[in-house]
Amino acid sequence: MRVLLGIAGAVIVLGIFSSVLHSLVIPRPTRQGFSRYVQRLVQWPFRLVADRLPSVEARDRVLAPMAPLAVVVTLISWLVAFLIGYALLEASVSRLGLREALIEAGSSLFTLGFASGNRVSLNVIDFCAAATGPIVIGLQVGYLPALYGAYQRRETEVTLLQARAGSPPWGPEILARYAQVDLLDDLSELFRNWERWSAGVSESHTTYPILIHFRSPRVSRNWLIALLAVLDAAALQLAFNPSRRQAEVRMALRAGFVCLRDIADTEGIPYDRDPHPDDVLQLDYEDFLRGVERMRSQGYPMERTPQEAWPHFRGWRVNYEPLVYRLARDIEAVPAPWSGARRTEMAAYAPRTPIDRRPVG
Repeated sequence: MRVLLGIAGAVIVLGIFSSVLHSLVIPRPTRQGFSRYVQRLVQWPFRLVADRLPSVEARDRVLAPMAPLAVVVTLISWLVAFLIGYALLEASVSRLGLREALIEAGSSLFTLGFASGNRVSLNVIDFCAAATGPIVIGLQVGYLPALYGAYQRRETEVTLLQARAGSPPWGPEILARYAQVDLLDDLSELFRNWERWSAGVSESHTTYPILIHFRSPRVSRNWLIALLAVLDAAALQLAFNPSRRQAEVRMALRAGFVCLRDIADTEGIPYDRDPHPDDVLQLDYEDFLRGVERMRSQGYPMERTPQEAWPHFRGWRVNYEPLVYRLARDIEAVPAPWSGARRTEMAAYAPRTPIDRRPVG
């Protein structure tokens, strides 16, 4: 019996050490089972409540604390699991009962020092537990600033996009607003910024997957919908204006759907790695025409007709549409135009183009 307790304790301690190292120390994508299980367990009741609420605003209020609370519960769960693992080890090498072993392990793990063993093997485990507590707590203290620093960098560009794309953002709205104020030549800068943004999000959201579920401060903003808007704007420009500068546009598109694929790999979401340009889109041609009309109403110049541009736009969108729709459903992103369905049916929010009030003449 004591041998089994020792094996169980060693498995728990080593398993949690692996989870802590992969989550907090090793800077590369990983699909750690323990932390993912804890986070999904925390997320389940929030989603259960949110799916029964009638409005986007109410759902956002319920889901906003979900990811931060999942982080806190994960950190506490690691310490609790270490406590149980060391208690089992202590019980296996001494005559302590489980209650006394928990007290002994807790005294050492949290360096309280109110309990002490009288056997060499017990003291060895006490020293290991005493070293584990400060190390794990120190790693956690460093983890939170890194997590929120990545979140703030992500949200800065999303907030800047609000003036360029409306709220929630929409690809045709970006081109319409740039055309309205005669800034189409400055689109290259937007795409360069979002190429770099995509690289940063790909790195941070695969290293810290919980960031995928962190919501923006306002209900009408969302990192995934913002990325979709930029990708759609890039695909629309390539489809309608093949003679314009393409380098920055193509690089932004490529970086965007590579970012989505990296996140999909981390989340275990299947996708076609080599989609055909003629694959069917969930976005239909009528919705496409409504977006084109928004662009045309603000004077966006078009070298191709909508009918001619549609195959080119579709050929670009097949690279990212399935992943965006799946992720938007999973994180319950704000229902923006061209962003797919959610877990429960909700009307899409469409941004309004500002009225041009410049004086005439």
